[in-house]
Amino acid sequence: MPITVVVGTQWGDEGKGKCVDVLAAKADAVVRFQGGNNAGHTLVVGGTKTVLHLIPSGALYDEVDCYLTRGVVIHPRTLLDEIRGLAECGISVSKRLFISQRAPLIMPWHLELDAAREGGEGAIGTTKRGIGPCYEQFAARQAIVAGDLLDPDRAVEKIERFYAERLAALKSLAREHGTDVDEYASVSQAVERFRRNYDDVYTEMVDYVCDVESILQRRIRNGDDLVLEGAQGTFLDVGMGTYPFVTSSHTTAAGACTGAGIAPRDLDSVVGICKAYTTRVGDGPMPTELDEDSAVGKHLREVGHEFGATTGRPRRCGWLDLNLLRRAVEINGCEKIVLTKLDVLSGLDELLVATDYDDDGQPIYETLPGWSQRITGVRHPSDLPSEARDYVQFIEDHIEALSCRIHQVSVGPDRDQIFSLRQET
Repeated sequence: MPITVVVGTQWGDEGKGKCVDVLAAKADAVVRFQGGNNAGHTLVVGGTKTVLHLIPSGALYDEVDCYLTRGVVIHPRTLLDEIRGLAECGISVSKRLFISQRAPLIMPWHLELDAAREGGEGAIGTTKRGIGPCYEQFAARQAIVAGDLLDPDRAVEKIERFYAERLAALKSLAREHGTDVDEYASVSQAVERFRRNYDDVYTEMVDYVCDVESILQRRIRNGDDLVLEGAQGTFLDVGMGTYPFVTSSHTTAAGACTGAGIAPRDLDSVVGICKAYTTRVGDGPMPTELDEDSAVGKHLREVGHEFGATTGRPRRCGWLDLNLLRRAVEINGCEKIVLTKLDVLSGLDELLVATDYDDDGQPIYETLPGWSQRITGVRHPSDLPSEARDYVQFIEDHIEALSCRIHQVSVGPDRDQIFSLRQET
């Protein structure tokens, strides 16, 4: 496959983790290229569920290496908790997890800033994990990066030089919200907090930190099979998404290049993951959204278990939006689509699909017949109900002109509940 990029074609939660897990079976390494612990990738193997927020989805294969590149913002305690959690399940990432020395670290004040902003009128529905403030400090050339853990005095120097700006912002927001400004640490207290965390947490990360980008270049020259894994979805991309209701990184295939330090010419394939309907977490536009109290809205949320893997928040649910999918295919250059959660539509009498928008931006729907049969046990396209096959074909007919086809269909959360529609090419 040699280098395959996996991206979400909606607003995230499309099932990328499962698809990466399946691809990882034939890969040498899985490379996370952006985002932080504001995303959760859920893997189900033999009925056992594993949720990963930072460690790449190839972790469940003992022989697959895992890389966190410079495009990823890392919350150290969350990362170490994941490492320990996997170890308790008999999965070790020692000697096969590598962290870029360029990767920015999420510090306590990033979480405080995120929470303070979300407490006011400018809230956009973030997960309050400090992702945006961390990327901001990185863009301002002031970030503490993983490589600084090799020389903690360098990190302390950065805090002494740059934390005052964050402190001023925190105090301003506190006054605006009428909260206690004294709860935020002074510069000296921030330094002391770093030193405590260094002894308790950060030292455990040091052995994983290295020059990931150079290692990846060597692996590319060796012809290794790499899967590049993103978080969130195309329309949460900070540049191409539904701004300002977006994440703070580049979630598209182009972001895989900048995040992982890989040249566009080295990418062999872009696989887009698309849910058979549409969901979104947080604020922002969603043209095909259904009323949460409607029968179909409740069906999608309850049958699809549409609650955030990171926050537990209920997801907004709606019909499939083909205009959105076509745009995602164009932006990312997707050649293949994996259609996930087709099984969730079982039991609906009819299915609406938005094929375009009218002049007022409202969805234009076509109605297709639904099916009643459970399809979670299907492993071959010919065993799907004819209405389900027609639904899949209807979607493909609307993206085929973009040189993109539906390659696989997923009918359940487990690793084995996915099958191909056509032979590998």
